Amino acid sequence: MQLTVARIGKAHGLRGEVALDLRTDDPESRIAVGSALPTEPADAGPLTVASVRVHQGRWLVRFEGVADRTAAEALRGIEIVVEVEESDEEDAWYAHELAGLRAESVDGAELGRVEGLQEAPAHDLLVLREPDGTRTLVPFVRAIVPVVDVPGGRVVLDPPGGLLASDTARLDVASPEEE
Repeated sequence: MQLTVARIGKAHGLRGEVALDLRTDDPESRIAVGSALPTEPADAGPLTVASVRVHQGRWLVRFEGVADRTAAEALRGIEIVVEVEESDEEDAWYAHELAGLRAESVDGAELGRVEGLQEAPAHDLLVLREPDGTRTLVPFVRAIVPVVDVPGGRVVLDPPGGLLASDTARLDVASPEEE
């Protein structure tokens, strides 16, 4: 299974550098000078790292054979990937391990399917497709997702009222005619 560790962003300057949108907690070892990095799409790579520097908190990389801004811009959107097995850490999952899991409530009612994981500044969000087709973003925190059972093919959700489109515990608001 392939895991995206970075996505190539905008060109930086005129000498072929690109900014990386990192998706790894270990960029120093994954994106080191001299590393040949597989890509998605595969025919765009592998890309060999010629230089790396951090500028104002952003990782800037130059790849061998990419000598100017035009060549750097052509790389935009390409993903740098690695082959991975399932996560062996407790309470840590890759997005591909969560996709397709059945979502159910604490009482066992089906709430939909997990389509994936979306990164957000505060915490990750589960992308849930509810039975009626609604796409809902669920905060991936223990209070709302108390159980992740990858071998069992399910996650258990304990969402607050109103989070899900299928939530029947909506507030009853009186219409003006009823007052």
